[in-house]
Amino acid sequence: MTLLRDEDLAAAFDHASRSYDALVAANPGYHAHLRRSVRRLGLPGHGEGLRVLDLGCGTGASTAALRSVLPAAEITAVDASAGMLARAAAKPWADGVRLVHAPAEQLAEAGVGGPFDAVFAAYLFRNLTDPDAVLGSVAAVLRPGGRLGVHEYSLSGRPADRAVWTLVCRGLVQPAATLLGDGPLYRHLWRSVVGFDRADQFTARIRRAGFHRVRALPLPGWQTGITHTFVAARTAEGHR
Repeated sequence: MTLLRDEDLAAAFDHASRSYDALVAANPGYHAHLRRSVRRLGLPGHGEGLRVLDLGCGTGASTAALRSVLPAAEITAVDASAGMLARAAAKPWADGVRLVHAPAEQLAEAGVGGPFDAVFAAYLFRNLTDPDAVLGSVAAVLRPGGRLGVHEYSLSGRPADRAVWTLVCRGLVQPAATLLGDGPLYRHLWRSVVGFDRADQFTARIRRAGFHRVRALPLPGWQTGITHTFVAARTAEGHR
């Protein structure tokens, strides 16, 4: 199976948007883990005076996590799928959030400019055609010292982690998604994870993009070794 990319992936998410929230809600700890990743950004207080970019916000679960942990922050949320973004706009917390329909690769063209104090990206980078280019764009819109948080499926490299991921996808997620007519997207989900950087490789990729103090922090439960929070700070020079 070929991975879905760019317009094809956005169209698949448009189609899946109606059932996306129900499927992710079946993942134990999904929303709590997002909030944990936001807290790992280490931003002060309730976010007073801070500008935060939620890159690849989907239906807004990541945005809701940001609003929960940093209720006073000014949040801009961006996604390439109009269907997913429409679902986000209908959420009760969306009032006061700037929602922008644009691919992560086209922040400047969409008028999303910095400086931001933090960028948060959940389940985004493994779906990108050119993750290095997007990391460069992220560095460009962050202020010097600004924080990057990436919440992503990135395997630790242990064979057991791939086995667990495959069991969950093929035994639970893909059959449910197929019944809903979204089988191709969730087959892409499995392959996008096993083909993506291991946690140590993605850490190195972030560092090469002009970030320092880069760490990969595991998440608890069944996702240990499968999902990580990557945190980093933009260097004074930014992208190098």
